[in-house]
Amino acid sequence: MSQTSIVSSQPIDINNLRSRIAELRNVEENPILGSEEEKLQNEVADELESKINRICSEYCSNLSSLPREGIDEILGVLKKELVEVGTENADMDCEIEKLKGRFSEDYGKMESELEKICYSLEIIESRNPEKAEEDIQKDVVCLTDGHTAFPNDTDSNFKMLELSHQIENNKTTLKSLQDLDSMFRRFEVVEKIEAALTGLRIIEVEGNSIRLSLKTYVPYLETVLQQQDIENVTGPLEMNHELMIETVDGTWELKNAEIFPNDVYIGEILDAAKTFRQLYSTFSAYETRSSLEFFVRRVLDRIALSSLRRFVVKNANKSRHSFEYLDREDTIVGHLVGGVDAFIKLPQGWPLSDLVLELKSLKSTTQYSKEISLSFLCEIMETANSLNKHLRRNIKSFADHIEEILMKQTREQLQPVYILKS
Repeated sequence: MSQTSIVSSQPIDINNLRSRIAELRNVEENPILGSEEEKLQNEVADELESKINRICSEYCSNLSSLPREGIDEILGVLKKELVEVGTENADMDCEIEKLKGRFSEDYGKMESELEKICYSLEIIESRNPEKAEEDIQKDVVCLTDGHTAFPNDTDSNFKMLELSHQIENNKTTLKSLQDLDSMFRRFEVVEKIEAALTGLRIIEVEGNSIRLSLKTYVPYLETVLQQQDIENVTGPLEMNHELMIETVDGTWELKNAEIFPNDVYIGEILDAAKTFRQLYSTFSAYETRSSLEFFVRRVLDRIALSSLRRFVVKNANKSRHSFEYLDREDTIVGHLVGGVDAFIKLPQGWPLSDLVLELKSLKSTTQYSKEISLSFLCEIMETANSLNKHLRRNIKSFADHIEEILMKQTREQLQPVYILKS
């Protein structure tokens, strides 16, 4: 025995429906952020600015009194936090891109559905304009006697109800995407401030590859300027590099790396980072430590040190000597008069450290200087490396004294020969 059931829906107002359609079509013309989102973004920016000012006022005045170990520890913590935040931002970027794709797809579907609704309304009104409003206000009647049958007008009304429901869903989705866009803009503000403060910015994370932008500021420390007799300095150095990092599958552990431009040697740092990972991977207390974080911090330090050394060598070339810096060997080659090259080994941290320079070898470049015996050169090296520490910290002063020793020893060596010939 078949049964007939009647289900009624709420009446639809045609003017209200048209108003909804117009509202949705004008979404793109309206600002993305409402007053609440703009207010939230301003609050975030004010909060960040307040924190930065507080940190500067509390710590910057005492920074000069801290020992170097304390400064290194503070920088290490900040750089580690930066790498972690950068990774989170990269993940958020990927998620936002996915949501943007879904938004574009859903928005396209919504536009298509709106066109269908408008077309349906035009057809209904064209039949009988006076009756159109009455037809749309009718309830949807479902008659069931083993199967469902809808008259033509009722079927159109049911379709409009369904599309109206889809419109509401699309509006909810659109609001969620606008909220996500507001959140994404907040992350962008934070990321820009962090990049300005630390000089580290994540360009791209794809698979096992990470591209980082490194902006290194090299301060002109007063002690270094005085020690190397450098004057007329206009401002700090600014170096820009791009670091391409390859990680081990499924982890953030370092596998390989390249730096562009390739003017800083990072091979030893790369090997040390790999050893770091292998050494601590078996100890549970160090499982959370990352060779990637260790590597990035050391690369930033190396860029700053190498840039400062090049600056010192560039200023030393204004003297009567010519110098050349070899970053890979941590060596400065001084081209002295008489066709002799002095290979000066740089101690760790020079010129920031108090360690002294060391003459490692002398190389003859002219026919006359090539006749100088090895024992004679060794004697010069021994004398040069016994000079007082003050003279051996300044590259120009050290080169001058090496040259003086060389000329003095040469005269003393030639004097007995001259006496015998007389």
